[in-house]
Amino acid sequence: MDETLVAKTKRGRKGVWRWVRIPLVALAAIIAIPLVMVPVYSLVPPVSTLMVGRYLTGQPVTRQWRPIDQISDRLKTAVMLSEDGQFCSHNGVDSAALRAEVEAFLAGAPARGASTITMQVARNLFLWNGRSVIRKGLEVPLALYIDFVLPKRRVMEIYLNIAEWGPDGQFGVEAGAQAAFGTTAENFTWRRAALLAVTLPNPHVRRPGQPSAGLMRVAGIVEARALRFSSHASCLFKGAPAL
Repeated sequence: MDETLVAKTKRGRKGVWRWVRIPLVALAAIIAIPLVMVPVYSLVPPVSTLMVGRYLTGQPVTRQWRPIDQISDRLKTAVMLSEDGQFCSHNGVDSAALRAEVEAFLAGAPARGASTITMQVARNLFLWNGRSVIRKGLEVPLALYIDFVLPKRRVMEIYLNIAEWGPDGQFGVEAGAQAAFGTTAENFTWRRAALLAVTLPNPHVRRPGQPSAGLMRVAGIVEARALRFSSHASCLFKGAPAL
Protein backbone atom coordinates (compact mmCIF):
# COMPACT_ATOMS: atom_id res chain seq x y z
CA MET A 1 0.00 0.00 0.00
CA ASP A 2 1.22 3.49 -0.84
CA GLU A 3 2.90 5.13 2.16
CA THR A 4 1.00 8.37 1.58
CA LEU A 5 -2.29 6.49 1.66
CA VAL A 6 -1.27 4.69 4.86
CA ALA A 7 -0.38 8.00 6.49
CA LYS A 8 -3.71 9.52 5.48
CA THR A 9 -5.55 6.48 6.81
CA LYS A 10 -3.78 6.77 10.15
CA ARG A 11 -4.54 10.48 10.36
CA GLY A 12 -8.15 9.75 9.55
CA ARG A 13 -8.38 7.16 12.29
CA LYS A 14 -6.80 9.57 14.77
CA GLY A 15 -9.32 12.23 13.76
CA VAL A 16 -12.24 9.85 14.25
CA TRP A 17 -10.89 8.73 17.63
CA ARG A 18 -10.48 12.36 18.69
CA TRP A 19 -14.17 12.98 18.01
CA VAL A 20 -15.30 9.72 19.61
CA ARG A 21 -13.10 10.13 22.68
CA ILE A 22 -14.92 13.20 24.00
CA PRO A 23 -18.38 11.58 24.31
CA LEU A 24 -16.77 8.39 25.63
CA VAL A 25 -14.96 10.31 28.38
CA ALA A 26 -18.18 12.17 29.20
CA LEU A 27 -20.10 8.88 29.37
CA ALA A 28 -17.42 7.35 31.61
CA ALA A 29 -17.66 10.35 33.96
CA ILE A 30 -21.47 10.11 34.05
CA ILE A 31 -21.15 6.48 35.10
CA ALA A 32 -18.17 6.78 37.45
CA ILE A 33 -19.22 9.82 39.47
CA PRO A 34 -22.49 8.33 40.80
CA LEU A 35 -20.84 4.94 41.39
CA VAL A 36 -18.34 6.60 43.70
CA MET A 37 -20.46 9.36 45.23
CA VAL A 38 -23.65 7.49 46.15
CA PRO A 39 -21.87 5.38 48.82
CA VAL A 40 -20.16 8.56 50.04
CA TYR A 41 -23.56 10.22 50.36
CA SER A 42 -24.62 7.54 52.82
CA LEU A 43 -22.46 9.47 55.30
CA VAL A 44 -21.85 12.95 53.84
CA PRO A 45 -24.61 15.54 53.29
CA PRO A 46 -24.71 16.16 49.52
CA VAL A 47 -25.54 19.28 47.55
CA SER A 48 -27.61 19.33 44.38
CA THR A 49 -26.44 20.35 40.92
CA LEU A 50 -28.85 23.29 41.14
CA MET A 51 -27.24 24.44 44.39
CA VAL A 52 -23.78 24.14 42.81
CA GLY A 53 -24.99 26.19 39.84
CA ARG A 54 -26.19 28.95 42.14
CA TYR A 55 -22.94 28.92 44.11
CA LEU A 56 -20.92 29.25 40.89
CA THR A 57 -23.03 32.14 39.61
CA GLY A 58 -23.02 34.04 42.89
CA GLN A 59 -26.69 33.50 43.67
CA PRO A 60 -27.81 32.98 47.28
CA VAL A 61 -28.25 29.50 48.70
CA THR A 62 -29.92 28.86 52.07
CA ARG A 63 -29.75 25.33 53.42
CA GLN A 64 -29.49 23.88 56.91
CA TRP A 65 -29.23 20.11 56.94
CA ARG A 66 -31.85 18.39 59.10
CA PRO A 67 -31.46 14.71 60.14
CA ILE A 68 -34.58 12.77 59.23
CA ASP A 69 -35.56 12.22 62.86
CA GLN A 70 -35.58 16.01 63.36
CA ILE A 71 -38.12 16.48 60.56
CA SER A 72 -41.83 16.39 61.28
CA ASP A 73 -43.33 12.92 60.78
CA ARG A 74 -46.41 14.61 59.32
CA LEU A 75 -44.27 16.42 56.77
CA LYS A 76 -42.41 13.25 55.77
CA THR A 77 -45.73 11.48 55.32
CA ALA A 78 -47.32 14.33 53.38
CA VAL A 79 -44.34 14.64 51.04
CA MET A 80 -44.32 10.92 50.33
CA LEU A 81 -48.06 10.72 49.70
CA SER A 82 -47.87 13.81 47.52
CA GLU A 83 -44.81 12.89 45.47
CA ASP A 84 -44.48 9.11 45.49
CA GLY A 85 -47.10 7.03 47.24
CA GLN A 86 -45.27 3.75 46.50
CA PHE A 87 -41.91 4.97 47.79
CA CYS A 88 -41.64 2.33 50.52
CA SER A 89 -42.46 -0.58 48.22
CA HIS A 90 -40.70 0.05 44.90
CA ASN A 91 -37.01 -0.40 44.06
CA GLY A 92 -36.41 3.23 43.17
CA VAL A 93 -38.57 3.10 40.04
CA ASP A 94 -42.35 2.74 39.85
CA SER A 95 -42.41 0.26 36.98
CA ALA A 96 -46.14 0.51 36.31
CA ALA A 97 -46.10 4.32 36.19
CA LEU A 98 -42.97 4.33 34.02
CA ARG A 99 -44.50 1.81 31.60
CA ALA A 100 -47.60 3.97 31.29
CA GLU A 101 -45.42 7.02 30.67
CA VAL A 102 -43.49 5.25 27.90
CA GLU A 103 -46.72 4.10 26.26
CA ALA A 104 -48.12 7.63 26.42
CA PHE A 105 -44.91 9.03 24.91
CA LEU A 106 -44.98 6.53 22.04
CA ALA A 107 -48.63 7.39 21.42
CA GLY A 108 -47.80 11.10 21.28
CA ALA A 109 -49.80 11.88 24.41
CA PRO A 110 -48.69 14.61 26.88
CA ALA A 111 -46.22 13.51 29.54
CA ARG A 112 -47.80 12.90 32.92
CA GLY A 113 -44.62 12.31 34.87
CA ALA A 114 -43.47 9.07 36.46
CA SER A 115 -40.63 10.33 38.64
CA THR A 116 -40.31 8.66 42.00
CA ILE A 117 -38.66 10.43 44.91
CA THR A 118 -35.56 8.32 44.25
CA MET A 119 -35.50 9.40 40.60
CA GLN A 120 -35.80 13.01 41.71
CA VAL A 121 -32.85 12.49 44.05
CA ALA A 122 -30.86 11.06 41.12
CA ARG A 123 -31.73 14.08 38.99
CA ASN A 124 -31.01 16.61 41.73
CA LEU A 125 -27.64 15.06 42.59
CA PHE A 126 -26.25 14.15 39.17
CA LEU A 127 -28.36 15.46 36.28
CA TRP A 128 -30.12 18.60 35.09
CA ASN A 129 -33.60 20.10 35.16
CA GLY A 130 -35.87 20.30 32.14
CA ARG A 131 -37.87 17.65 30.34
CA SER A 132 -35.70 15.32 28.30
CA VAL A 133 -35.99 11.72 27.15
CA ILE A 134 -32.22 11.37 27.60
CA ARG A 135 -32.36 12.67 31.18
CA LYS A 136 -35.27 10.37 32.02
CA GLY A 137 -33.34 7.44 30.58
CA LEU A 138 -30.40 8.26 32.84
CA GLU A 139 -32.61 8.70 35.90
CA VAL A 140 -33.84 5.10 35.83
CA PRO A 141 -30.53 3.24 36.31
CA LEU A 142 -29.32 5.91 38.73
CA ALA A 143 -32.46 5.51 40.84
CA LEU A 144 -32.11 1.73 40.86
CA TYR A 145 -28.50 2.08 42.02
CA ILE A 146 -29.36 4.66 44.70
CA ASP A 147 -32.14 2.45 46.06
CA PHE A 148 -29.78 -0.54 46.09
CA VAL A 149 -27.03 1.29 47.99
CA LEU A 150 -28.95 3.59 50.34
CA PRO A 151 -31.70 2.80 52.87
CA LYS A 152 -35.10 4.32 52.21
CA ARG A 153 -34.78 6.65 55.20
CA ARG A 154 -31.49 8.03 53.87
CA VAL A 155 -32.96 8.56 50.39
CA MET A 156 -35.84 10.53 51.90
CA GLU A 157 -33.46 12.42 54.20
CA ILE A 158 -31.38 13.50 51.20
CA TYR A 159 -34.47 14.43 49.21
CA LEU A 160 -35.91 16.59 51.98
CA ASN A 161 -32.58 18.39 52.38
CA ILE A 162 -31.74 19.11 48.73
CA ALA A 163 -35.17 19.83 47.22
CA GLU A 164 -35.68 23.42 46.14
CA TRP A 165 -38.29 24.86 48.50
CA GLY A 166 -38.45 28.56 47.72
CA PRO A 167 -37.91 31.18 45.01
CA ASP A 168 -34.80 32.78 46.51
CA GLY A 169 -32.38 29.88 46.90
CA GLN A 170 -34.11 28.08 49.76
CA PHE A 171 -33.07 24.44 49.65
CA GLY A 172 -34.15 21.76 52.06
CA VAL A 173 -37.09 21.52 54.37
CA GLU A 174 -35.64 23.68 57.13
CA ALA A 175 -35.11 26.67 54.82
CA GLY A 176 -38.53 26.04 53.26
CA ALA A 177 -40.27 25.94 56.64
CA GLN A 178 -38.50 29.07 57.85
CA ALA A 179 -39.35 30.98 54.66
CA ALA A 180 -42.99 29.88 54.61
CA PHE A 181 -43.96 29.83 58.28
CA GLY A 182 -41.03 31.22 60.27
CA THR A 183 -40.71 27.93 62.14
CA THR A 184 -38.43 24.87 62.19
CA ALA A 185 -39.11 21.65 60.33
CA GLU A 186 -39.66 19.62 63.50
CA ASN A 187 -43.33 20.28 64.25
CA PHE A 188 -46.20 20.81 61.83
CA THR A 189 -49.95 20.64 61.73
CA TRP A 190 -51.26 18.41 58.96
CA ARG A 191 -52.36 21.44 56.95
CA ARG A 192 -48.96 23.12 57.08
CA ALA A 193 -47.26 19.83 56.24
CA ALA A 194 -49.53 19.40 53.22
CA LEU A 195 -49.01 23.00 52.10
CA LEU A 196 -45.25 22.61 52.23
CA ALA A 197 -45.44 19.28 50.40
CA VAL A 198 -47.49 20.61 47.48
CA THR A 199 -45.06 23.52 47.05
CA LEU A 200 -42.38 21.16 45.70
CA PRO A 201 -43.47 20.93 42.06
CA ASN A 202 -43.15 24.70 41.61
CA PRO A 203 -41.52 26.54 44.55
CA HIS A 204 -40.98 29.66 42.41
CA VAL A 205 -44.73 30.21 42.10
CA ARG A 206 -46.44 28.43 44.99
CA ARG A 207 -46.45 30.22 48.34
CA PRO A 208 -47.34 27.91 51.26
CA GLY A 209 -47.19 30.82 53.72
CA GLN A 210 -49.71 32.78 51.63
CA PRO A 211 -51.59 30.03 49.80
CA SER A 212 -54.04 30.69 47.02
CA ALA A 213 -57.44 29.02 47.00
CA GLY A 214 -56.12 26.53 44.45
CA LEU A 215 -53.11 25.64 46.58
CA MET A 216 -55.35 25.19 49.63
CA ARG A 217 -57.55 22.83 47.62
CA VAL A 218 -54.59 20.70 46.50
CA ALA A 219 -53.16 20.71 50.04
CA GLY A 220 -56.52 19.51 51.35
CA ILE A 221 -56.42 16.54 48.97
CA VAL A 222 -52.88 15.64 50.06
CA GLU A 223 -53.79 16.06 53.73
CA ALA A 224 -56.74 13.68 53.39
CA ARG A 225 -54.58 11.17 51.51
CA ALA A 226 -51.82 11.37 54.14
CA LEU A 227 -54.28 10.85 56.99
CA ARG A 228 -55.87 7.88 55.25
CA PHE A 229 -52.73 6.15 54.01
CA SER A 230 -50.12 7.17 56.61
CA SER A 231 -49.28 3.48 57.14
CA HIS A 232 -47.80 3.45 53.63
CA ALA A 233 -44.97 5.64 54.94
CA SER A 234 -43.83 3.12 57.57
CA CYS A 235 -40.34 2.78 56.06
CA LEU A 236 -39.60 6.39 57.06
CA PHE A 237 -39.87 5.81 60.79
CA LYS A 238 -37.82 3.87 63.31
CA GLY A 239 -40.76 3.41 65.67
CA ALA A 240 -44.33 4.62 65.81
CA PRO A 241 -44.64 7.96 64.00
CA ALA A 242 -45.77 11.02 65.94
CA LEU A 243 -48.83 11.74 63.81
